[in-house]
Amino acid sequence: MIRTLLFSFMLIAGVSHGQTDAIFSRITSQTDKIEPRMIEWRRDFHAHPELGNRETRTADIIAKHLRSLGIEVKTGVAHTGVVGLLVGGKPGPIVALRADMDGLPVTERVDLPFASKVKTQYEGQEVGVMHACGHDTHVAILMGVAEVLASMKKDLKGSVKFIFQPAEEGVPKGEEGGAELMVKQGVLENPAVDVIFGLHINSQTEVGKITYRPGGTMAAVSDMRLVVKGRQAHGAAPWSSIDPIVVSAQIINSLQTIISRNLDITENPGVVTIGAIHGGVRSNIIPEQVEMKGTIRTFGRQDEKLVIDRIRQIATKTAEAAGAEVSVEIPFASRYPVTYNDPPLTAKMLPTFQMVAGKDNVSVIPPRTGAEDFSFYQEKIPGLFFFLGGMPKGKDPREVPSHHTPDFFIDESGMKLGVHAMAKLTVDFMNMQK
Repeated sequence: MIRTLLFSFMLIAGVSHGQTDAIFSRITSQTDKIEPRMIEWRRDFHAHPELGNRETRTADIIAKHLRSLGIEVKTGVAHTGVVGLLVGGKPGPIVALRADMDGLPVTERVDLPFASKVKTQYEGQEVGVMHACGHDTHVAILMGVAEVLASMKKDLKGSVKFIFQPAEEGVPKGEEGGAELMVKQGVLENPAVDVIFGLHINSQTEVGKITYRPGGTMAAVSDMRLVVKGRQAHGAAPWSSIDPIVVSAQIINSLQTIISRNLDITENPGVVTIGAIHGGVRSNIIPEQVEMKGTIRTFGRQDEKLVIDRIRQIATKTAEAAGAEVSVEIPFASRYPVTYNDPPLTAKMLPTFQMVAGKDNVSVIPPRTGAEDFSFYQEKIPGLFFFLGGMPKGKDPREVPSHHTPDFFIDESGMKLGVHAMAKLTVDFMNMQK
């Protein structure tokens, strides 16, 4: 109750225009000094990506940098996470800032001198590893923010907790990780955090722009695994089989009707996608079983339940009609809640966005069906998650490569605005108390 009253009181108070200008001048001056090193950090991380729960090299570099700034550091949080605490010179709230560290099992195709050549094993396959979602930029930006705020330590009216988080992209089944595990291990306590800010660079938003949304911003996500079991037979005698490939095809087609015929899309969007299907070993053998994996995206508990119930019903009844069996696991390996930006906090911090980027460069966006485990922090405390432009100026967002693809590309000139925004959000929030 005391933390809630403190938070409400701080949002009521204001910051003078002159004071704000002076603060921003200091932030921009410091950011200009460290920008070259920030780009070097980003390129190094890009060339040496690591998958979730395996970010040991990345974590070591982060921890050394934070310690060099006089920041108290804790390592090994949620396996490879790094948490730094910068205690300001004056009493005030605890502000958390978060960056995710993990890469993806994607083989890079971008022609860059620092392109990733890393390969590793992932779920029994040799894969390339790439920062195909911009987490390398997130880490470099937050390292820059730490240096900027450390230079202002004696003037900070509160403390800053820097959360460098592993495994935002998820972990293999059987492992725990990411924001959910960090919260379980007490990252928001000792000292207790009052508010959290996070950003995500976007390859299809122009450099210099910031986008955001109050309330539900990114979807809740659950992954799923369906295994259809039939009867194996020679491909020349399909009447001797119960063909799990045909059954799987019927299930996949029928699942597409859930969003178009069962979900009220005038209220909230939703997605049901099958992203992987495996069955059979050669052309003339009907296999015994087929495995499918997919993802579900919704924006509310009621919609989530409706979609999952319909998936189970469609899969079960379709299999039964063919004489087959099906097992349905939802979630299979992970589930993230809705990324929900606290509306009062979002409204209060909007002037900060407008100051650092310019009013014309800040805009509200529709809900996004991507997902973010930043949502686990927002379930516990007020949080604000926003998007930072990383697309070169003059490009068409419909033509540039999207996230999670081999050709994903980020314009590094957009990183400076990320430092400005995160540092200024921190200082402005602290200064909202008298």
